Amino acid sequence: MLVRDAMSTVVLTVGPTHTLRQAARLMSVRRVGAAVVLDADAGIGILTERDILNSLGRGEDPDHETAGSHTTHEVVFAAPGWTLEEAAEAMTRGGFRHLVVLDHLGPVGMVSVRDIIRCWLPAHSVAD
Repeated sequence: MLVRDAMSTVVLTVGPTHTLRQAARLMSVRRVGAAVVLDADAGIGILTERDILNSLGRGEDPDHETAGSHTTHEVVFAAPGWTLEEAAEAMTRGGFRHLVVLDHLGPVGMVSVRDIIRCWLPAHSVAD
């Protein structure tokens, strides 16, 4: 099975000037654990729930901290044609749970550990 078969194609994107509270609210509404941060200067990055949690844990104000200040720009990207094994290996090596999926036009999806597990488990196991 390929990344294109498992990825979410509706990707939450935020700008670098969104506050962490705004980003967290959007992530909560969409029920996603990560957002793509599109920054004209810094390029494509990722903001995860862990980034927001770490900021809050340091006592930073989510109404003043911006997504751009907490974005990871050293992102490992997946291609839609990668196997799920390749994606899982990249996540394991990098110690992260989300991959932005790119094609020649830009971001086309996001794949998470949860997406991969859903594909690997038989359909009846997911409901149990």
